[in-house]
Amino acid sequence: MDNEGDEYPVDIWLLLASYIRPEDVGKFALICKNAWIVSCTAAFWSRLYKRFYHFDACLPFRLQPDSMGKLRCLRACVIRSLYHMYEPFSSRVSKNPPLPESTPNSLHNSKCLLFWCSKVVGTRPEPTWEFNFKFRKQYPKFKSGCRNGLQLPRQYQDVHFNPDHDCCLLQVTTLNFIFTPVVLGMTLTLFTISVSTDMRHHRVRLVFQDCPVWNGRKPKSEQGLQIVLDPVHSVRVMDWWHPQYPFSSSA
Repeated sequence: MDNEGDEYPVDIWLLLASYIRPEDVGKFALICKNAWIVSCTAAFWSRLYKRFYHFDACLPFRLQPDSMGKLRCLRACVIRSLYHMYEPFSSRVSKNPPLPESTPNSLHNSKCLLFWCSKVVGTRPEPTWEFNFKFRKQYPKFKSGCRNGLQLPRQYQDVHFNPDHDCCLLQVTTLNFIFTPVVLGMTLTLFTISVSTDMRHHRVRLVFQDCPVWNGRKPKSEQGLQIVLDPVHSVRVMDWWHPQYPFSSSA
């Protein structure tokens, strides 16, 4: 072996990929360029799905075997299905408490793409209201005008296409209906969870502004659009792969 090492063909890495745990896919892709190329292929993601699929899995229609033949969004669909079928992943989301121990900071500077509110009946003696905010994370622009990263081979772009990439859902359940202003297209710059005025529930405060606040600057709440939800029964933040995250079955 010379100082530069040996280069193994892609077929070898595709064979080794059959023994990789789902949580180790990222580490496997970092071994070398050929391992990364294998992790981009439809064969890699199809085999990963088949390894962990079981007949009694309760899957949405788009994640069932008959629908997994589509190349478009294949990677995203396999990842979503693993959160239904693969116990280490499903246990992560099932253990999430109704209220987080501390205010999540992952939503800071995220852009609000969608908002909807619905009345929930049957889970409690009294109806509750569910406020849903769909966000997309925003990142500072580099001097080149784009984020650094590997460019996917063109033939695998459909496999990795994901319209919900960098998206998440903030779901706040309140005991009463609360009027909220329109915040579509605005950026969330402040998100706090505190004790409610009645000292028995919680209170959520959201501040939206027209643009992100970078470089550690503190947002000026008096300049933003504020939403206060109180009293709050539960707060959940769901990433795009969460089993209860709403996604289109036509993806």
